Amino acid sequence: MNKVILVISDLHIPYHHKDSFAFLKEIKKIFKPDTVVNIGDLLDFHAISMHDSDPDLPSAGGELSMARGYISELEGMFPEVTEVHSNHSSLVYRRAIKYGMSRQFLRPYGDFLGTKKWKWVDDLTLTTSNKERVHFTHGKSANVLKIAQSMGMSVVQGHYHSKFSLEFTANPDKLYWGVQCGCLINQKSLAFEYARNFPNRFILGCAVIVEGNPRLLPMVLNNKGDWIGRVV
Repeated sequence: MNKVILVISDLHIPYHHKDSFAFLKEIKKIFKPDTVVNIGDLLDFHAISMHDSDPDLPSAGGELSMARGYISELEGMFPEVTEVHSNHSSLVYRRAIKYGMSRQFLRPYGDFLGTKKWKWVDDLTLTTSNKERVHFTHGKSANVLKIAQSMGMSVVQGHYHSKFSLEFTANPDKLYWGVQCGCLINQKSLAFEYARNFPNRFILGCAVIVEGNPRLLPMVLNNKGDWIGRVV
């Protein structure tokens, strides 16, 4: 296990890019991952956001109903996934606790999404097939190498939609790397209206770690905003 690790980040279902699943399917075909990690913000939960939600988007119930269909499709592609805790996907629990609801009333993610073998964790550390330890977290710092240095191991994170990078750092004993995974969202969706005037555009893609060696896989779009149909 952990010979080929696929890392997916920030789909923000149901506001993901329409070609993101086709992109992931092609990556699966090429790399044949034995481990799949979704590094957070699988769901957007726009309707219950702590910030203003757009009235022209679906209600919380409508959004969840839409999301379940996409989750079912994604589960068919990847039956076993480890989901990392994140700010958007945890919104239902954060909202409940904010308004005084006991955890005894809350259902696990897998129950209300209908997944069978997916599991949810706060953070994740895996040992790759070449015996290197890698830490997976949604987003602890804009500088991923600082996390690697503090953890004493290589790190992969998401959260920062406009960051898509692979960087290295070293001390006298060890070489570490840090990966920023970008995202797989539809930036034109009203859910991301807040970013309309941001100078930096969101970068679409994901990452694979093959026998301990990381690689970024950009999802390249044409001038119409459609995926070009191949992994580069």
